[in-house]
Amino acid sequence: MPGSDRLSSDLDSLLPSVLRGILASRGLSDQESLERYFNPSISSLASPEGLGNIDSAAELMLSETGEIVVFGDYDCDGVCASAIVIAVLKALGKKAAAFLPDRLSEGYGMSAASVSRMLGEYPAAGMVVTVDNGVNSVEEIASLRAKGIRVVVTDHHLPGPVLPDADALINPKVEASDELKDLCGAGVAFMLANVLVRKARARGLYDGPSLGGPLLVLAGLATITDLMPVAGQNRIIVSEALRRFHSCAPLGLKELHSRAAKVASAMPSSRDFGFLLGPRINASGRVASGMEALELILCEDREVARECARIVDRRNLERKSIEQRMVQDALSKVVPGAAAQVIDLPDGHPGVAGIIASRVMERLSSGPGGAAVPVCIVAGGRGSARSPAGINIRDAMEFCTDMLERFGGHAAAGGFSVKPGMIDAFRDRLCEYCREVAADGQTGDGEMQVDAWISPSDVTLELARWVEKMEPFGEGNPEPVFGMRDVELADIKPLGTDGKHLSVSFRNRAIPRAVWWNRGELIEDLRASSGRRRDIAFKIALSEYGELHVELRLMSVSDCKGG
Repeated sequence: MPGSDRLSSDLDSLLPSVLRGILASRGLSDQESLERYFNPSISSLASPEGLGNIDSAAELMLSETGEIVVFGDYDCDGVCASAIVIAVLKALGKKAAAFLPDRLSEGYGMSAASVSRMLGEYPAAGMVVTVDNGVNSVEEIASLRAKGIRVVVTDHHLPGPVLPDADALINPKVEASDELKDLCGAGVAFMLANVLVRKARARGLYDGPSLGGPLLVLAGLATITDLMPVAGQNRIIVSEALRRFHSCAPLGLKELHSRAAKVASAMPSSRDFGFLLGPRINASGRVASGMEALELILCEDREVARECARIVDRRNLERKSIEQRMVQDALSKVVPGAAAQVIDLPDGHPGVAGIIASRVMERLSSGPGGAAVPVCIVAGGRGSARSPAGINIRDAMEFCTDMLERFGGHAAAGGFSVKPGMIDAFRDRLCEYCREVAADGQTGDGEMQVDAWISPSDVTLELARWVEKMEPFGEGNPEPVFGMRDVELADIKPLGTDGKHLSVSFRNRAIPRAVWWNRGELIEDLRASSGRRRDIAFKIALSEYGELHVELRLMSVSDCKGG
């Protein structure tokens, strides 16, 4: 991680006071917790045996003499988990194959359609190992076992009221030590791989090289991309994955990173995982097939890996093109002042509906005078929802259950299918729910949440370096958002060949120049009101373009509230 020289001095006295306050609000105030935070170490990784049934699962897999089918998922976590288990099984001399469902025709996880296709492609399968799915596939697993196929489930999703009757089930949400409860699917697969290799070595079944580095990189990438909390064990996994990326990452990931990164770095950051690699791996599953990304990760030939990276990168460009069209279409259908936005895009691509919902919600909340409200994007009857803090979108969908064929999710995001002809009724009911929540005073005012309000004199290279030392960032350890009151925007220029971004300077020259990514459409509004006093929210970064300096990354601009 950037600035990762081990910090063993008195951290509490060295930390800038503003960061000390932010970390204290996150429960990190004493010397011991700060040491663990700034110095995550692989030596502190928990024992895999903290996951219930992991030993019995490994024994079953080692004893299997027939073909093992790894049943994964098409998102980055599922692809990385599949690659981990396939890699370790092949290293141990097992006959193993991967199967990923088709997102559009078969949906997530095991379904009657995906299981039928899998059995058609692998009629000799003696065992199925699920990764990143399976805990809720009760009927499908029962049907496989009735055919004499052994099933090992590895998952991390919340179980339903009935667990599948698998031969072994590993899921930190079902049985695990507290420190392992937040593992993603690939994190669970990584722990299982460790047990498999250890048992195989002890029995003289494997004497090859360590597999830990490459598999750890995959687990770290998936942890960031799947929005798992970057704390405790996950922080160790991600930190070590970033440290080892250049030396240990699978060849295909290195090729993809070299295509995606505009500037080579000594060590990638969590942004490389979350904004460069993760979205590209996801794009294949969204607009084509997740197998393309899986083949990239498992490839061992440089020329083939280069071509696979080109294909996966191209899928991301396709995803961006689809996304751009859908965002513009969605924004044109926004109902001003509505308590929630339910936007029907009949010609939209269901695979990117969630991204569109996020983009629209961000646009509505971060501009001048913006307000944060839930956004639902419906494409072909299937929808994705995103919600700001204060409104639990899963609870909101449950309020609308008679208009939906099915739904699921959590507080911030969800998916659903609308009954034919019920979109308008769903929109009205959802808005009714959100108005009631707002009337109860449960929601915020739409202002960007700020970790600390600071003055221009606080923005220093030292502060930026310490922010860098807080890597890796992600869910549970977000990059700090700073705020500054009562500032005046001065020069606002388009940035990038298409003017997609903005470059902003301020009347007070002590405030560094800022970049506002993906908000080029605000340029005229901001110029027209440039003399108005504003409150801004931003992140701080070090920039090496020219002389090393601090750069602000704008997150929001709002009317000045003083204070």
